[in-house]
Amino acid sequence: MSDPRRDGFDDRDPEGGWREPPHLRGDDDGVDEPNIADRRQAPRDGDQHGDQGSQAWTPAGWDLPAHQRDEPIAGPPLEDAPPPAPRPTAPRRPGVVSEVFAYQGDLVGSQGWAVQNGWTISDGTAPEDAPLRDLIAAAPVRLSKDHRPAGVLRGRADALDMVAFDVLYASGRTVVPEYAVTAVPLLTPVPYFRLSPARFWKHRTGGLMPVDSGDPAFDSRWVLLTGEDWPGVRALAADATVRGLLLGTDDGDEFWSAAGHVAAIRPDGHRPLLIEHHARLLTAVVRAVTGGSAG
Repeated sequence: MSDPRRDGFDDRDPEGGWREPPHLRGDDDGVDEPNIADRRQAPRDGDQHGDQGSQAWTPAGWDLPAHQRDEPIAGPPLEDAPPPAPRPTAPRRPGVVSEVFAYQGDLVGSQGWAVQNGWTISDGTAPEDAPLRDLIAAAPVRLSKDHRPAGVLRGRADALDMVAFDVLYASGRTVVPEYAVTAVPLLTPVPYFRLSPARFWKHRTGGLMPVDSGDPAFDSRWVLLTGEDWPGVRALAADATVRGLLLGTDDGDEFWSAAGHVAAIRPDGHRPLLIEHHARLLTAVVRAVTGGSAG
């Protein structure tokens, strides 16, 4: 059941329990009208947003004096700081890769060894060094036109004339020694042959035929290839001294003949022990293919 007082109708009201608001009846004299439009211009007395109220609600720090830009700062005047000293500039150093792979010549004493043993030294550009480019062009390893001989040493070992040099990869600023070659120049050139470890990958083998030595232990580790069947390569396959020397190595060298030389190559830079190692093996190989007539 509804409450008369809540509904706006009350039997106790002599006017029937409902009356019009004063502003609709026209008798709103003295009624406090809301001050909305002019509140910002003339706030009412006691309004919390008036002058007194605004002072009461001003946040801390809003009533600080305005900053005077021309007012000098208290304290001693600042002195001009001296200009910074110029930083010393060191010369630009090459990168780590350039330092590691830069060709620095005789780091392991090959040239010193050559001088002590009466060998001569050239840089690979002398007229007598020209055949060496043809020699490395026929090498059993994969080389490019950017490879060239350098650090050439010439002398005698085991009664044979020999030449030892590095094969450099030179392209732009990159100069890297990649291979060490030792070769014996021959009075009479011999046909092309190649003697390589069986574990090495081989390329440019078209037209070459294998030559068996008859020694299973040797043939399982070494492969002898030739372009033609000739007595020298047969003698090389049958030479017990050559087989014994090669079976005692780490199978890291390759041998071939080209440009009037018999040569040995290894992926390394030359050093005295490697020159002596190559000289010992080449002496046996050359004497086998030439019948002992080299020298």
